[in-house]
Amino acid sequence: MSSSSAPSAREETVTDRLVAANERYAAEFTDPGMDARPVLRVAVVACMDARLDLHRALGLELGDCHTIRNAGGVVTDDTIRSLTISQRALGTRSVVLIHHTGCGLLNLTEDFRHELAAEVGQRPAWAVEAFHDLDSDVRQSIERVRTSPFLPFRDDVRGFVFDVRTGRLREIEPEIEAEE
Repeated sequence: MSSSSAPSAREETVTDRLVAANERYAAEFTDPGMDARPVLRVAVVACMDARLDLHRALGLELGDCHTIRNAGGVVTDDTIRSLTISQRALGTRSVVLIHHTGCGLLNLTEDFRHELAAEVGQRPAWAVEAFHDLDSDVRQSIERVRTSPFLPFRDDVRGFVFDVRTGRLREIEPEIEAEE
């Protein structure tokens, strides 16, 4: 056995950098004295895209809102679960939905799910929720929130598309129900 078999120093990973940053943060951290109830009583549902700095873009501070993020910012069963807890247990009353230009889901289809199933030998329980029209998908998300029986507060639900090049929000009007 060679004496050169001593463990080698491993390269720093991204996670190592994050943990080190947390150490610096914690060294200066002061408990803000908040509970889990958002000050503005709003939940923001948005895409997980790293280009969206929601707090800065919306002028939010720590404790102002609940932020629920997923691929595409789509309203799924799990999003409804989070919104239900946010409203019923933690007092939110408003929902803001944000999709964005250049979203990766614009380039995917449900074929992604089928390809994944073929690769790993198991079909995912979830849908990709890919879309090809941002405005239509925002409208669908608004409708999913407004029709959920689990959410007691469905009147103040608004949807937007965030432009990643300009930083501006464009409001999407919900579908108007046809009068009979």
